[in-house]
Amino acid sequence: MDAFPPLQPGRAHPLGATPEPGGINFALWAPEATAVELCLFDDAGREERARLPLPGCSEGVWHGRLDGGAPGLVYGYRVHGPWAPQRGLRFNPAKVLLDPYAREVVGRYGGDLSLYLGHDPQDRRRPDARDNAAVALKARVVDEPFDWGGDRAPGVPRERMVIYELHVKGASALHPGVPEALRGTYAGLAHPALLDHLQGLGVTTLSLLPVHHRADEARLQQLGLSNYWGYSSIAFFAPETRYWSGRPGTTPRSEFREMVRALHARGLEVVLDVVYNHTAETDELGPTLSFRGIGNAQYYRLDPADPALYVNWSGCGNVLNLGEPRVVQLVIDSLRHWVEEMHVDGFRFDLAPILGRGEDGHFSRAAGFFAALQSDPVLARVKWIAEPWDCGPGGYQLGSFPAGWLEWNDRYRDTMRSQWLHHGIDRDATRGAFAQRFAGSSASFHRRARAPGASVNFVTAHDGFTLRDLVSYERRHNEPNGEHNRDGHAHNHSWNCGVEGPSDDPAVLALRARLQRALLATLLLSQGTPMLLAGDEIGHSQRGNNNAYCQDNETTWLDWARADADLCACVARLIALRRDHAALRPARWLAGTPEPGGVADVEWLSPRGEPLRDGDWERHDEGALMIRLAPQAPANGALALLLVNPSAHEVRLRPPAPPSGAAWQPAFDSGDARGEPAPGAWRGGELLLPPHTLLLALSQPPGAPGSGPAGRP
Repeated sequence: MDAFPPLQPGRAHPLGATPEPGGINFALWAPEATAVELCLFDDAGREERARLPLPGCSEGVWHGRLDGGAPGLVYGYRVHGPWAPQRGLRFNPAKVLLDPYAREVVGRYGGDLSLYLGHDPQDRRRPDARDNAAVALKARVVDEPFDWGGDRAPGVPRERMVIYELHVKGASALHPGVPEALRGTYAGLAHPALLDHLQGLGVTTLSLLPVHHRADEARLQQLGLSNYWGYSSIAFFAPETRYWSGRPGTTPRSEFREMVRALHARGLEVVLDVVYNHTAETDELGPTLSFRGIGNAQYYRLDPADPALYVNWSGCGNVLNLGEPRVVQLVIDSLRHWVEEMHVDGFRFDLAPILGRGEDGHFSRAAGFFAALQSDPVLARVKWIAEPWDCGPGGYQLGSFPAGWLEWNDRYRDTMRSQWLHHGIDRDATRGAFAQRFAGSSASFHRRARAPGASVNFVTAHDGFTLRDLVSYERRHNEPNGEHNRDGHAHNHSWNCGVEGPSDDPAVLALRARLQRALLATLLLSQGTPMLLAGDEIGHSQRGNNNAYCQDNETTWLDWARADADLCACVARLIALRRDHAALRPARWLAGTPEPGGVADVEWLSPRGEPLRDGDWERHDEGALMIRLAPQAPANGALALLLVNPSAHEVRLRPPAPPSGAAWQPAFDSGDARGEPAPGAWRGGELLLPPHTLLLALSQPPGAPGSGPAGRP
């Protein structure tokens, strides 16, 4: 052990390790501990150099100041107290623990996994006496000034958002335009080759799968796998080191910041997928890495009938206790850190109902976490997106979050899949269901002053089939996950177009391509906030794996070598149409009421060109319809007409007459490989719409700026 001066009392605030003139202040909330030792290590975190008792304790916060300490110091804690799992107490000073406020993590949970157990593997009633200092996760004290160079948040208005969900590593791991040393890293995502693609596509907001430092589950490690998606967080302030290139002169923190700065310079927002519902310590048999050994009964919700067990509303073994003010503080402090110090623009909250569950376990929009978020002057101005379900009581909460929140809408996903892939078979695939989802799912969201953009519409996401697989597989093929193909969704509303998996049949390939374009067009022309899954625009396949959470390989890495350039151009065209025409992105709920000029903001029409009647809405065997949209005041511009035929046969349509003196100009045709419509215009009469097709036409209303035949976008 090296000689260090005894710690001075220091301060109880802020929590974590805080560099200050002449030293470092350490503060750790451990309200039921009897003593806390600060452990100092060599730069690599392998050799324990000192154990220094924290001398101060103020209302459960243990604190001390290390005079002469400087950034770069590697540290952990040993926390003393009773081992009494039956009372929720799991203290074990033989285990070095990671600071919950760690800004950078040294080491990785792995190797001899038994060394991380808090309990004796032979008798769980006793603590494990083996010391794990050499392998435990530690924190590094950081103080890294960064030149943001005038960086500014893009501030994309919600009605203009187009979300693009991607994985930091998977985006660039196979990209030939990214230098090999940067592939799969924060720097790889910031490379011009990827930035050019994202900017050319026209998306506005990147939703990154979790980048908090993670600890892979023991079961996966024993199978030679990892939690690739990253939903196993252990350090809520530290960027995952596996996505760092290791370039000299950089750190995980600096490289993440460089990535954000580069994305902002291209007008792209950065939203982080965050996991505050559970931690990587899993259930009562899981590892003791941090929270469990510091304040188990405070950080986690314990089973009231047996405090040795954990409530498991997450399905991952434990649940963070957001009913404890200090745990709410931890989450709010973490969020503020990522906004203020890392410049991110918002968050997508995994299993978000857990964040709003009270002591009785029931969800409430008045929960303390929601109030803290809404009232925080920093966090109130960023974007919040909820995954609105969990495994707890009443776990499905779509539409129940407070005003200001956006929510993933899986009902949109299922309805649109059924409409295009099971039309005429699925009795729920009716015009009424299609219209409800197309118009922003007002039954779920048109209340409590919420806007249509609250519905995050998606057809595919990281969890499930990719778009190409959705039209290529009817069954999941998850054998590589090591769970005997029992994991993942069994009911996917998918269709293989007659052949399971890859095919060289031109007719099958053409049908699959047509369906992909129709689904993408529906998504990007619907009311609400559209979300694309990265890789769908280039035709990426996961070989039928619909739960590839543990596949850190070519299954999930985007296959740029086989990119479908035509499909990518089709998506870019759709996004541009949405961006350029106000009628395609209404900011208010569609009501069918006249806008200035006497044109209703929406008309729902039968193939005959007549308003749909009550009986027309509920038919599942006849789904073709037309939707005429007008810009809502104060916007102006072109009217839009969507002609939709999800059936397997062509349909004769009689489009409504365009405004006087104008013509309908086709702007998008899902029957074309790039979405390019046949040239020409039509003023009325009948037309035949091919099967599985969506057509968009535009026309200027009388008296609108630029009236007259509308040019092709």
